[in-house]
Amino acid sequence: MAAGTTSRRQFITTGLAAAAGLSAAAYPVLGQTKTADKIRLGIIGTGSRGAGLCTLIKEMPEMALVACCDIIPENLQKGLSLAEKGAKGYTDYRKLLEDKSLDAVVIATPLYLHYPMAIAALQAGKHIYLEKSMTYDIPQAIDLVKKVRASGLVFQIGYQYRYYGLYHRVKEIIQENWLGKITHFECQYNRNSNWRFPVKDPKMERAINWRMYREYCGGPLSELCAHEIDVVNYLMDSHPVKVVGLGGINYWKDGRDTYDNIRTVYDYPNGVKASVTSVLSNAYNGYSIRILGDKATAEILRDKALIYPETTNNKKGVVDGVTGATLAVTTQGQGVELKFGKPGEASLEPTVYALQDFVECIKSKKEPISNVETGRDGSIAIHMGNAAADTESVQVWKPEYSA
Repeated sequence: MAAGTTSRRQFITTGLAAAAGLSAAAYPVLGQTKTADKIRLGIIGTGSRGAGLCTLIKEMPEMALVACCDIIPENLQKGLSLAEKGAKGYTDYRKLLEDKSLDAVVIATPLYLHYPMAIAALQAGKHIYLEKSMTYDIPQAIDLVKKVRASGLVFQIGYQYRYYGLYHRVKEIIQENWLGKITHFECQYNRNSNWRFPVKDPKMERAINWRMYREYCGGPLSELCAHEIDVVNYLMDSHPVKVVGLGGINYWKDGRDTYDNIRTVYDYPNGVKASVTSVLSNAYNGYSIRILGDKATAEILRDKALIYPETTNNKKGVVDGVTGATLAVTTQGQGVELKFGKPGEASLEPTVYALQDFVECIKSKKEPISNVETGRDGSIAIHMGNAAADTESVQVWKPEYSA
């Protein structure tokens, strides 16, 4: 293993054995946060995603970013440049967690670090915003649910689309039967890229390009398609019951061992199928989710959704039962854009809505929309999909997954 990776491993492993066995009594008493004050926040991981979160937090008056942690000096300096004046910098996340003035932490590190860091943050009595996906494997997902339930702390997973009005509106039209009987979801998250970041020091290859290696994550399914799996779970109010899949490394033969393409089909209750795919050699229609009903199809893109009515015998298809708008079409042609939000209201970056709710949940002690249970379901679905592709066998949701 590369030297950079070894140092990354070393700084997280010491002392985690005790943390993994936490009991409810091990958690500090809550109540340090004063609702009238800013939430004092620390962030662990200030790479590409972490720095993006820092940029958003900097513009949020409800939060004060006062501590940053990263093992890569450039990343740490980037985070500190976006934090409050006088913010503390750390290379050991455990030292950051020892700061009793912090109310909450954001964890934006490689996937394999999510569980041990979350456990340590719970032990330190911090509210947690944990980036997706929640855990590296299924046992971790099940155990983290138990630990969070025992803690009484706010625990939010970074699936920001659950907070975005576009998806709320899509869920409404499903409930209002605009699409009719839904039978399929078609989800994709494609890129035409080797998905790598430049590395100045070869010893840091695995630390920087962790997405390429199974030791650290689940590849495209956990790092890209996780959002779409969570969206289907959200829209269906359910989780998959089984999955089949195929994956491979057929294009980027550069030493990686995570897939550069994967195709899965998840089976949901009542026979609803959801295909979830990612290809790293073609970016056509990069991100999209299509919901197929017997009355209409909804196509969700980055910041909008289109409705395509089904038409039979040249009859007009009703698009919007509220306004009465119709399309005179004989086949599926141009879609009608779905309106959401208040007229004239600018739509914010979805992560802003998620962070705003994190603050509100801390102050009001309510459970986030994207919580440890929904995070568990997404993580288990991801691991099932990868296992299906690895073994070329059907993976089935077990009863103990939902305990």
